[in-house]
Amino acid sequence: MTGAGTPVADGPHGAPPLRPVRPTRLSLGVSIYLVRQFLGAFLLVFILFVAIILIVDLIELLRRASGKESATFGVVLNMAIYKLPQTVQKTLPFAILFGGMLGFWRLNRTSELIALRASGVSVWHFVLPVVFAAAVLGVVKVSLINPLGTILIGRYEQLENRHLKGRSPLMATTTSGVWLRQSVDDRQAVIHAKGSSVQRDTLVLKNVMVLLYGPNDRFDGRIDSASAELRDRAWRMENAWVSVRGEPPERKAVYTIPTTLTLESIQESFSSPSSISFWELPRFIGALEGLGFSAQRHRLHWHSLLAEPMLYCAMILIAAVSSLRHNRRTGVLLAVAGGIGAGIVLFFVSDLVLALAHSTGVPPVLAAWAPALATAFLGVTALLHLEDG
Repeated sequence: MTGAGTPVADGPHGAPPLRPVRPTRLSLGVSIYLVRQFLGAFLLVFILFVAIILIVDLIELLRRASGKESATFGVVLNMAIYKLPQTVQKTLPFAILFGGMLGFWRLNRTSELIALRASGVSVWHFVLPVVFAAAVLGVVKVSLINPLGTILIGRYEQLENRHLKGRSPLMATTTSGVWLRQSVDDRQAVIHAKGSSVQRDTLVLKNVMVLLYGPNDRFDGRIDSASAELRDRAWRMENAWVSVRGEPPERKAVYTIPTTLTLESIQESFSSPSSISFWELPRFIGALEGLGFSAQRHRLHWHSLLAEPMLYCAMILIAAVSSLRHNRRTGVLLAVAGGIGAGIVLFFVSDLVLALAHSTGVPPVLAAWAPALATAFLGVTALLHLEDG
């Protein structure tokens, strides 16, 4: 007995009582050292990825720019630089994975992890600091790098439309409503509406003003109507006031303007989700749905950004499992191949789930979070088996 406390059984032959052995906790200095090792390996892999991506994008843009006089080498180089942050963001999970594998492999090769485990440190104690660092990288990427990347990708799309595609976006949303641009024969029409809705797969604009322009951007007239329906390849307006240059205004019971636009082409012409900042996406989604358009792509992208810190943590768990298990029998190459294979499978599964969400209406929350959560659970299960199995 120990005073009035709980009785403790004596050990064999009168030895001191046996007590459960508790895992040794890491000091703050050791945790910081492990994080530094991971960040150093991550930066090495990240810089290598950036160099490869920049070269590949530059070559591809030069191929697309061949034969286009306005697309000079300086323009193409600017486009490659503007596109770089957005492309690099897609490879960050792999940089986290390979950086984690390289960091853990270095620590294992120098027997530092072996010494830690021999001193009673659980695998969770030296993996969790690296997992926390990966989560911080995910938060920084979503909150800081993503907004910067959207600014640059917006400039890239402007240069791409001007020099490579030779067109500009068909539709834009502002606080004053929606703006549409279309061309018919040699005439241009700029359409402004204060509101819109989609009724039975038909786009209906409200409080419409149409500005007509002839050759050489000459102003030809203006049309005002309470509404305009996109039907049978034409804008159909009732009780429209038509003001043609040089003639008095005239009221038309029904007035139509031919168009090549469709509801699908208009929806696809909205700003791509990747060109909108994480902080601006909720407002843009609300405005898009308020106008009657589907915001499935943008909502799915927003939830994907929210899930990225969890995805980065899952990558560290995969890196730990593939790096801590290697020995003379399995070999380093087998461990690296296993980690790369797991990362590639996760990449394709994530893309498949997102594609299904676009085509079948899978809830964006499920489509965005399922791959990261499933990978994290698999990593935790594998580490539990590694530690206790």
